[in-house]
Amino acid sequence: MAASTIERKACARVGLLGNPSDVYFGRTISFSLGNFWASVRLEPSDELMIKPHPTHDLVNFRSLDHLVHRLDSEGYYGGVRLLMAICKVFRNYCKDNNIDLHGGNFTLSYDTNIPRQAGLSGSSAIVCAALSCLLDFYKLRQLIKVEVRPQLILNAEKELGIVAGLQDRVAQVYGGLVYMDFSKEHMDNLGHGIYTPMDIRLLPPLHLIYAENPSDSGKVHSTVRQRWLNGDEFIISTMKEVANAAEEGRTALLEKDYAKLKTLMNRNFDLRRRMFGDEVLGALNLEMVEVARGVGAASKFTGSGGAVVVFCPDGPTQVKLLEDACQKAGFIIVPIEVVPSLLNEVDLTTLRN
Repeated sequence: MAASTIERKACARVGLLGNPSDVYFGRTISFSLGNFWASVRLEPSDELMIKPHPTHDLVNFRSLDHLVHRLDSEGYYGGVRLLMAICKVFRNYCKDNNIDLHGGNFTLSYDTNIPRQAGLSGSSAIVCAALSCLLDFYKLRQLIKVEVRPQLILNAEKELGIVAGLQDRVAQVYGGLVYMDFSKEHMDNLGHGIYTPMDIRLLPPLHLIYAENPSDSGKVHSTVRQRWLNGDEFIISTMKEVANAAEEGRTALLEKDYAKLKTLMNRNFDLRRRMFGDEVLGALNLEMVEVARGVGAASKFTGSGGAVVVFCPDGPTQVKLLEDACQKAGFIIVPIEVVPSLLNEVDLTTLRN
């Protein structure tokens, strides 16, 4: 790699507690998942170029059947549009805030091993890694505060019609384990939530379950958002309970009360199920949760479906039962690797200021 080449990584993320209350002025706990990541490379060049990925942005096919199979399994979109969107959002943010950008051009390319449609924030990982490259290329880490960066990533995804909340982007910008408070007061006054990093050693051993082909990850449109906006009391009160699970979970982790953590993880999922309904959640997603619960483990979605995070409070014997159950059901299970905080000294200075 040339000396002036910049390469940055962003990991997948797991929503441990409180999701999906982040888009409802709630609270969440998330962490960055070291098992999977996206990387972006920035190389100075004469012209500005966004390089398509040889697999994820495939435009050459063996046949019409190959093209159709490819679209059915991977969808229409690779990562090129994500890189373009963050370049646009980054440039506009700098212009609006009178931040000068030097005139050099660059070539952006990316790679990712995050499973598609597994609810692990694969798209935002690419955007996050690209933003990190841009911050270093233009030497702007000290001018664009850490708390602002998740919103820039979200804005890039909104450009593309991706509907999401801040939680995933906060977890990916900060790294490690983060408690997030998105109360309306903070969001209105600061333009972002209050994000509190926690020690990753507070977490017990956790596992990830996902499906190789998550095509049935709840395709039915949810009415929850509209009902919340319409003032539906059931949705509003239940979403508050979901947010409370994160607040109680923070205390449980600090006290290493893992029996409480198990209860809260299961409650979080049950509340979500009550609001969204089985048709929206999807049969495959429900089966992943039930496989874990069948051996007495706690389980819930990592995001909006496609993968579940599992806690086996009874230890290795229970893990073995879970592994056997997953193999029988055709699911992939891996021990979760949690990545510590990614913030460097310059980033931390912007937090202190």
